[in-house]
Amino acid sequence: MTERLQQPQLTHLFQPATWGRFQVKNRVKYGACCVSNYNTRDGFITERELARTKVIAGTGCGIITNQGAYPDPLGEGKAYFSQIALFDDKFLPQFEKIAGYIHDGGGIAIQQILHAGRYGGIDLGYCVQPSVVPQTLPHFRPPREITKEQIRETVNQHAEAAKRAVKAGFDGTEITSFMGYLLASFNSKFTNRRTDEYGGSVENRGRFMREMIDAIKQATPDHPLVVRLNGAELMDRWGGNDEEECFELMQQAGDCGVDMISVTVGWQEAPDSSIGRDIPPGHWNRLAARAKKLLPNVPIAFGVRLPDPIMADQCVAEGQFDFWEVCRPMLADPELLHKAAEGRLQEARRCIGSLNCLSRLFRDLPYTCTMNPALGHEVEPEYHVTPAAIKKKVMIVGAGPAGMECAITASRRGHHVTIFERSGRIGGSLVGYSAHDLAHKEDLASVITYYEAMAKTLAIEIRFNTEFNPKLMRGMLHQFDAAVIATGARVDLRAFPVPENPSLLVDARDVALGKIAPGRKVVVIGGGKVGLTLAESLKTAGSEVVVVESEKRIAGDVIPSWKWRHTAWIDELEIPTFTSSRVVRIANASVTVVDEKGAEKHIETDMVIAASPSRGNQELIADLEWSIDELHGCGDCLVPRGLTQAIHGGYRLGCRL
Repeated sequence: MTERLQQPQLTHLFQPATWGRFQVKNRVKYGACCVSNYNTRDGFITERELARTKVIAGTGCGIITNQGAYPDPLGEGKAYFSQIALFDDKFLPQFEKIAGYIHDGGGIAIQQILHAGRYGGIDLGYCVQPSVVPQTLPHFRPPREITKEQIRETVNQHAEAAKRAVKAGFDGTEITSFMGYLLASFNSKFTNRRTDEYGGSVENRGRFMREMIDAIKQATPDHPLVVRLNGAELMDRWGGNDEEECFELMQQAGDCGVDMISVTVGWQEAPDSSIGRDIPPGHWNRLAARAKKLLPNVPIAFGVRLPDPIMADQCVAEGQFDFWEVCRPMLADPELLHKAAEGRLQEARRCIGSLNCLSRLFRDLPYTCTMNPALGHEVEPEYHVTPAAIKKKVMIVGAGPAGMECAITASRRGHHVTIFERSGRIGGSLVGYSAHDLAHKEDLASVITYYEAMAKTLAIEIRFNTEFNPKLMRGMLHQFDAAVIATGARVDLRAFPVPENPSLLVDARDVALGKIAPGRKVVVIGGGKVGLTLAESLKTAGSEVVVVESEKRIAGDVIPSWKWRHTAWIDELEIPTFTSSRVVRIANASVTVVDEKGAEKHIETDMVIAASPSRGNQELIADLEWSIDELHGCGDCLVPRGLTQAIHGGYRLGCRL
């Protein structure tokens, strides 16, 4: 029996609302969440996308926004490898299906129109923007200045795309103005340096937006229009808009009669984080509250770094905004809203702000989610949790993320699962690293609390403080049908010179888990995610820290959208790093480091923390080879990689046991 969480009733979030001529069943708007990259290179929607949108339609949101479609046949507005298009009626059949899915789920269907402007032209080798302002990020295309004739044509293309969306059955449309997209590029003085009527003052820079709002509203007069506008660009230090100018532009949109404003923050070029886990939940709520105060009669939607339904309900109750705009939290768990309504939030997978989704998008890959292994695979039966044909007794060795994912999935399929864990709690190495994360620690910690809740809900037996070895295994011979080895990894200490003082060289995992107290002067060997996380934490705790990395750059194994955060922390904390270097001697109170040119450096230390290389704990695989019918391995035990791979691998194995 599922235990219900003692939580607020969320009466404000689930309160119906009137929006123009529509009755909305609750105060939740599913955000477009950029694009999925599940579609064809020429803009057509695929079966993979349709399967995903059917899941979205079932999230229970009152308003659902379909991902952004580019409106121009040339593709200047196309930002992503497989972005959908809406410049011709030939695309409409799949849009009609999506609108139908949303309506079948009781939602109001909104189609976003996304012209990427400064980030567009992915297939063309150039982009268009108000002025020729050089790119700050090298992977974007060189800019061309858009002419007045092209401005008029672009406005018309947006209006025609809106008409097509309505023709396909959508109830309204949305235009988006994240920093860098075309609308934002006109609004921002960082990218708009024109001297004609479209540049200069805030009034002139907003002209393009006002013309677009007017054109779309004339083209679709009985259908609402949503505009996404930055409450903060985060580009003011580079000459962009400050918050005052952002809100002046919101006032212009409100004066034009826009039907809803979605408040956004920053985007790709911004030097400050906006949605990563280094930003605490609720950090940007003040922007929504300010927008609501400025425009009391315009519905305000907001959800930037706001993954918590309880906080969202409180914000709606306090009048900070009208609709909780949520996307990534529902990528992580499409059942989030249903679980919130049923008092089961402890069973919800939380968006942990790892930005795996964006990292893949920015590499022209379909987006996936660290926490939701099924995202993007909804069309594939093998990713579904289905009843097992034969109910088995399954032993899982290791209660880290891989083992727990496998256990939860296998249990949901009907197998009887027993976990053997040598420590006294769930989580494996994640317990230590989440405690040392300089970002919002509760995000990574929530992975562990989710596993604890699900183990209780599913009545999964866990034998803690149990060292699973051949002797124990022999006493259980034939009690289980399948075994899963999820014993994680350890640092391969054989890769280092033998220390003169053996106690000087320690495994990073032992330090992270608190088994070994850190030294006062520490050398961390390995500038990947494990070494950097520990180095940053120990430095903030008062240790002197030096990082030694054999590669040319640190953060080599860090997710692409998070590399900058680690390198920024290392700079801010003034942690010395020796790259292209290796440790050749570990003395009693120092280490000797040699760089690629052969130059030596002696570093005083009272502890050497080895954070890499890692090797999987695979010994039990050999021990069990002839002892059980089915034998599997998953997670770092097989190949040490990371949290995403551990979760996904455990889930996939659980689906097929």
